[in-house]
Amino acid sequence: MFIFLYAPIFALVVFSFNDSKSMAHWGGFTFKWYERLIHNESIMSALYYTIIVALISSIIATIVGTISAIGIHKMKSKNRKLMLNINYLPVLNPDIVTAVALMSLFVFLNVEFGFTTMLLAHIMFNIPYVILSVLPRVKQLPQNIEEAAMDLGAKPIYALRKVILPQIKPGIISGFLIAFTMSIDDFIISFFNTGNGVSNLSIEIYGMARRGIKPEINALSTIMFIVVLGLLLLSNKKQSIVRGEK
Repeated sequence: MFIFLYAPIFALVVFSFNDSKSMAHWGGFTFKWYERLIHNESIMSALYYTIIVALISSIIATIVGTISAIGIHKMKSKNRKLMLNINYLPVLNPDIVTAVALMSLFVFLNVEFGFTTMLLAHIMFNIPYVILSVLPRVKQLPQNIEEAAMDLGAKPIYALRKVILPQIKPGIISGFLIAFTMSIDDFIISFFNTGNGVSNLSIEIYGMARRGIKPEINALSTIMFIVVLGLLLLSNKKQSIVRGEK
């Protein structure tokens, strides 16, 4: 199973150093595709919009999703179940349905398609995932912990900032990472809710697929894989150090 999953990634990394444009044969070792990647304006522009949209939408979705998760947890049982079912709908819905629905909303509101519509679509798309990530951590909090903090003199905002948020911090971080990953990976939501001059990597690669994938994409994918792998190793090392200290 692991061979099946990682063999295509290994092939992509290897052929990012291939001197030939074709992946059918090896033409020699080279770094030229990495050099051309830096000077490819369309790919670099798509990478810029991908990172900016993913970062901004993830931050906003994490803030809104965290507040929503705390609010849902405080609701009565019947209202909480209703809100959770509403929250599940965008997650269970096919992406094409959500994308067309958001596109129809922007058309109805007469909003010009472009960076703003793509950003709003990603925010609305990510919020349910953040809620689902933060809510289990909120449920693990001791009952009436904020009332106890306020009995000791803390104001509600101070209790939220110094007592509640530190307790649910792992869920918030997980929600942010999920939202960031979903945003970078998304194609359908972006495709239906972008405008002229604004394109992320998924849309750019889709456009290339009809003409032939350029080797620069192999180089970019290799860089992204190495960055993710490096972050994963650093995270595991940090967790090992923390466990060792304990």
